[in-house]
Amino acid sequence: MAGEESVDKLYVISGVTGMTGNELVHQILEDKTAKNHILGFDNFYASSLETVRDCLPDRRFEFFEYDINDAGQMEQLEGRVKEIKDDFGEIIYINCAAVVHTEHFYHVHETFETNVLGMKSFLEQAARVGAQKYLNCSTSEVYSMNSWNEDGGVRESDYITMADAEHSQRTSYATGKLLTEFFMKDAVESGKILGCSIRFANVYSRNERYPKHIIPFIIDSFRRQGKVVLLENSRKNKRTFLHNYDSCSAVLALAGTGSALDGSIYNVATDEEISIIDLAKLCAEKMGIHDPIIEFNGYRESDPERRLLSTEKIRVRTGWRPVVGLDRGLEECIANYIGREQDRKQA
Repeated sequence: MAGEESVDKLYVISGVTGMTGNELVHQILEDKTAKNHILGFDNFYASSLETVRDCLPDRRFEFFEYDINDAGQMEQLEGRVKEIKDDFGEIIYINCAAVVHTEHFYHVHETFETNVLGMKSFLEQAARVGAQKYLNCSTSEVYSMNSWNEDGGVRESDYITMADAEHSQRTSYATGKLLTEFFMKDAVESGKILGCSIRFANVYSRNERYPKHIIPFIIDSFRRQGKVVLLENSRKNKRTFLHNYDSCSAVLALAGTGSALDGSIYNVATDEEISIIDLAKLCAEKMGIHDPIIEFNGYRESDPERRLLSTEKIRVRTGWRPVVGLDRGLEECIANYIGREQDRKQA
């Protein structure tokens, strides 16, 4: 993996208890000899402090229950950055404050302030404090109806065809994330900071806590109802699923490769495509369920049949590769999800 001279780093991470944020904390703190420091905040809109509770005793991690949309709290955060920034050779801002549950895709107002205005103000703060780098977490949802091609995956430079308000409200979320990519590019081109935007594929975690995303939804449905009810779209849909260990290792690979932070976009995904029906069957098999009951109800507009991304760009520029295959990732996710459920019953 490409790297740069080792210096003590100050990381400022929004959405730090979410799926991306909490895994970043764990990976950064994994090196016990490093003198890196993390200032992380979250308002628990779609997460819980439990995801980073094991990291709270580590003095290298400071957590704040802050909202990225609260100007007063962001001013306090900025003050803390300025207070300690001279102790570090590099300041890296990572914006993970992006609600990506599918239930929010169709609601125009719910995530706009956080995903667009919050990102912009966080970027402006990074420039004010003299941060060297800013990593902007975007989404592969921006590809909308052009989420795959015949060459084995859509590229960052490919033109996109987005469903608009004439078709569906779904893409309102993606439109907001797309706008943040323009803010990022402008900040780099105007010499304010180095950075990039990252379009993640469908990300899942070994520590899924809520049945919001498709994998924990399938697990929870089989566990509680003995069956799973999928959308009609699932009869045709295929996806790739990226373990959040790999999504976060990609963020850190980019953060450690200054030459890659040219304001452009990076796909982060796997090539391991699977149909939603086969995904449900695979989960059932790993849960010891034979002949799983799969039913279909409802339909999601403007939902692409496939989402297959080319990751050649990040692989060439940083040497990053995903290391957690779907088979292993599902086993971890199922074991942890069921384990937490049993713990709750015993408590």
